[in-house]
Amino acid sequence: MIVTVTLNAALDVTYEVEALVPHGSHRVTKVIHKRAGGKGVNVSRVLAALGVPTVVTGLAGGATGQLIRDDLRMAGLRDELVPMIGESRRTMTVVSRRDGDATVFNEAGPVADAAAWDGFTARFGPLVRDARVVVLSGSLPLGLPSDAYAELIHTATEAGATTILDSSGPALLDGLSGGPSLAKPNATEILDATGHKDILRAAAALRAQGARSVVASLGPDGLLAVTPAGCWRAVPPQRLTGNPTGAGDACVAALAAGLSVGQPWPDLLRDAVALSAAAVPRPLAGDYDADLYQHFRTTAHVEEHHASHHH
Repeated sequence: MIVTVTLNAALDVTYEVEALVPHGSHRVTKVIHKRAGGKGVNVSRVLAALGVPTVVTGLAGGATGQLIRDDLRMAGLRDELVPMIGESRRTMTVVSRRDGDATVFNEAGPVADAAAWDGFTARFGPLVRDARVVVLSGSLPLGLPSDAYAELIHTATEAGATTILDSSGPALLDGLSGGPSLAKPNATEILDATGHKDILRAAAALRAQGARSVVASLGPDGLLAVTPAGCWRAVPPQRLTGNPTGAGDACVAALAAGLSVGQPWPDLLRDAVALSAAAVPRPLAGDYDADLYQHFRTTAHVEEHHASHHH
């Protein structure tokens, strides 16, 4: 079983417009709304679609929290969200039909108090005993210690689970001290967090700070993996335009699924790059095109990267 952690769960509202014009007034052609979101929830959606057993946990509160729970139930996802005081956040995505570009507005969300965190860690301990992989995704709610992820990674590791950390900024850097099995930042996040200009150097820096392996997603250019077993580049067979958020979460889902069954790195990365590419044409994070996925699994290109031997 794979447990996903979304401490800052959200209700995702998606508007489709003909074209996004700054300062303009827009007629919304389609409202795709009231969908539970947050990166971990999206990862669980993809896992469920792949047929991999998964559980959603995190914090949720208020009327919005109830809508998030209702949607998880409708999606058939096991909900182990922990209640908190305060109203869960909403995110607003505006998708332009003309070019497929998405503009996203993310609320910060409520302040989590000590009681919410205690309630969460009490639920988390027993949950991870059954977990093969624990995925920790997204931003930390205000009010939580910046090393909250490190604490959860310690708990999960002690329970024998593999851990994947997909966050940015201080939550990523302070989470590394927990020693995650895998850190999965995107190119911007890894360069911002480390201050390096070069992704390989940045990956080496994250490993020096505690990540066992690093997989950096480079958008349309695929993935770069730096692991104890070697270094690989995985490239999708074609460049696709669409929704990049969903692609990152699909990538994490594929990595989690592969790690849970001990798949070797090249196969794991081929699947991950194929699944993330298959998610790009879908407007909703958590969806992917199953036919494209099967096609890309056979056509994606993975090569060993030898530049890393002098780190």
